[in-house]
Amino acid sequence: MKHRNSHFAIGYWSRLRRGRAVPDQADIDPRALKRLLPFVFLLDASRDGKFVYRLAGTTLCERFGMELRGLDFLAHWDADSGERLSVLLRQSLKTRTPLCVTSVGATDDCRMVEIETVLMPISFGSEEPERFIAVAQLLSDVGPILGRALTFERLVSASLVREGASENISDDASPPPPPPRLRPREEGTSHPRAPHLRLVVSQNIAAEISDPLTADAHRALSRLYSLLSTPLPRSRLTPVKIR
Repeated sequence: MKHRNSHFAIGYWSRLRRGRAVPDQADIDPRALKRLLPFVFLLDASRDGKFVYRLAGTTLCERFGMELRGLDFLAHWDADSGERLSVLLRQSLKTRTPLCVTSVGATDDCRMVEIETVLMPISFGSEEPERFIAVAQLLSDVGPILGRALTFERLVSASLVREGASENISDDASPPPPPPRLRPREEGTSHPRAPHLRLVVSQNIAAEISDPLTADAHRALSRLYSLLSTPLPRSRLTPVKIR
């Protein structure tokens, strides 16, 4: 997850469980999500395989240029993305695990933004999860789509979010590169030493170089350095008569 609001929403969902697999919708306090409400939506998982907006925040409705309530969540996705998302949402409900989705949204004139959506399964008066509470945030600048409605969305990557880790289930995503190895912490210091450059000066550098042209260049530089390091003798001024 990249957006801080995604982390906040998942943390809130996890705290609401109180030892249960998923929280119930009745446990959700809108005041706790006050700053996220414009980006929050609820989905109903119907038996016919559809995921329907039960409600949606004002910003989301403006983003798509319409009231989303009662519409199919997968309707504006491309066919391949819709099929994959349907499977992933069912898997999220079955495993009672939040789903994080990264996508690209586009307008009719091909202006695009990157979107991160976290969908968290919840129950509604029963033990089985049958709904999602979700938060959709833009990861890129909103400028390109101001005054325009998103009409198309394509799946980029998706991960089941587990406590302490995430299980990537997208073919498109590649694992991040390993972090750089830092030197062990030295005794008496509070932070590990970062990698640094060390300058080494050789007194016999010319003798160590096999290339004659490079060696000549180093000898010339060494001679110039010696001349600059030697103090200049006092110059004797000869008086000149001005007639």
